[in-house]
Amino acid sequence: MAAARPAAALLLLAAQVACELGVLRVVSQSGGTRGRDYCILYNPQWAHLPHDLSKVSLLKLRDLSSTQLCSYRDLPVDLTNQVALVARGNCTFYEKVRLAQGSGARALLVVSKEKLVPPGGNKTQYEEISIPVALLSHRDLQDIFQRFGHAVMVALYAPSEPVMDYNMVIIFVMAVGTVALGGYWAGSRDVKKRYMKHKRDDGPEKQEDEAVDVTPVMICVFVVMCCFMLVLLYYFYDHLVYVIIGIFCLASSTGLYSCLAPCVRKLPFCTCRVPDNNLPYFHKRPQARTLLLALFCVTVTVVWGVFRNEDQWAWVLQDILGIAFCLYMLKTIRLPTFKACTLLLLVLFIYDVFFVFITPFLTKSGNSIMVEVATGPSNSSTHEKLPMVLKVPRLNTSPLSLCDRPFSLLGFGDILVPGLLVAYCHRFDIQVQSSRIYFVACTIAYGLGLLVTFVALVLMQRGQPALLYLVPCTLLTSCTVALWRRELGAFWNGSGFAKDIPQSSWAPTEGPAPVRDSDAPLPPQPPSEELAKKPLPTEEAAMPTEEAAIPEEAAMPTEEAGAANPARDGDSPTNREQVQPSSPVVQPGTLA
Repeated sequence: MAAARPAAALLLLAAQVACELGVLRVVSQSGGTRGRDYCILYNPQWAHLPHDLSKVSLLKLRDLSSTQLCSYRDLPVDLTNQVALVARGNCTFYEKVRLAQGSGARALLVVSKEKLVPPGGNKTQYEEISIPVALLSHRDLQDIFQRFGHAVMVALYAPSEPVMDYNMVIIFVMAVGTVALGGYWAGSRDVKKRYMKHKRDDGPEKQEDEAVDVTPVMICVFVVMCCFMLVLLYYFYDHLVYVIIGIFCLASSTGLYSCLAPCVRKLPFCTCRVPDNNLPYFHKRPQARTLLLALFCVTVTVVWGVFRNEDQWAWVLQDILGIAFCLYMLKTIRLPTFKACTLLLLVLFIYDVFFVFITPFLTKSGNSIMVEVATGPSNSSTHEKLPMVLKVPRLNTSPLSLCDRPFSLLGFGDILVPGLLVAYCHRFDIQVQSSRIYFVACTIAYGLGLLVTFVALVLMQRGQPALLYLVPCTLLTSCTVALWRRELGAFWNGSGFAKDIPQSSWAPTEGPAPVRDSDAPLPPQPPSEELAKKPLPTEEAAMPTEEAAIPEEAAMPTEEAGAANPARDGDSPTNREQVQPSSPVVQPGTLA
């Protein structure tokens, strides 16, 4: 008895390894040419299925789903040249198929209300049976009867899986494009806002969201929350999936508005404003075009929310909203130092690898928690999918597209996490005027890492943690560029504000230092409103504290202010020498 259990386990393992996915083509007996494909799970050790549909003849489906075909009393008079459809349970697959084959059936379909399992047997049984045995889900059977009725013709075949689906090209373009555009936009906007922060503009169009600097504590809290939420989704998926869908709707509509607002504000129409009022938000008197844009974004989100399960076209809206959400997050979240970038990417690297490769050893089903949550549990009663992914349907006809993964997926985290590093590289490029070499190198490294991810997916034929390949590619490339340019210290400590970069590395050094003479009053300098509104971002770091704090009135003596003659002062060499250092207004790093 003790030896029988390992033997049974080995037989079950062999059946699982030999299990393959197939396709059931269904057409109506009434002569309709339009058919539909359904997923089946079969064991080629019973009998192989042909790979080409043209070599398979259509056979009549005999509905015996009310019986389990465990005895001769369950058999009809004749099953010659028919495909028997029976219910699962009460006896082994071998007993069912032996009875069906003895009655002349050409194939056996077993309907299962539970999760599809491989129809296994032993070597002797495999040699005795010559007809294929396959499992069909009860949900697909109901769909067949609803679409075609009970009088249908079927064909069983197993087309070969393509090495790579072309939808990966679409996902690659969307992911790399989002990272490049988001990193470029975030870096340019951040530096421009930093240099122009003293310029007054009270227009409602200029009121933009503040960026959020990520600290190490925030990173740790974020990762803990991700782990906690992922585990909750694994155990309470049917309840929490609607919460995630609601959050995605709110965030994606905000992101879509944020992405389209700069373009809409350049349009020459609908510039009238809302009348004065005390309503929330409307008291700022927004323009009509911004209100129309907000209505459009909400409408797009609502349409997706209502038709999110339409596989034919809803994925297009989901990808548009997802890209807008990623761009909005890349613009809003800012990593101030490469140290913070390294911490975030390494911690999420461990998180991704653990929940994909380690959790199968910890769960009862042996499935990865990350893959189960991303693709939706097979035993989910709602059949809802998480929207926090880019998804593209498979372009090649294959059993895998029908049975397991009809869409190729890429999570938002695989875009946002490396994208934050790309945005940081762009900000640093602008600060040190490096012709965007960090930004371009990191973006190319992200694309190469994504290609490696796709290759690993094809070779292993299982879900891959993309950060396993993206994090080393982007981090090592950024460090290599910094070492090559001998800027690793400044790159590690962060671009942050301009004063965080060593002054000698980029500040202009021409011009003599201002002359301070305690015995003589300072020469008259007419104040300029433009200079007062746009101070140099590094004036506190480049000048002593006493000079930086001199008020405008102290720079010109009261008695000489009215009598100062600019033409006469300009003739004095001493005055020209003293005024020269403060006359240039060129700000290094503003060539964004």
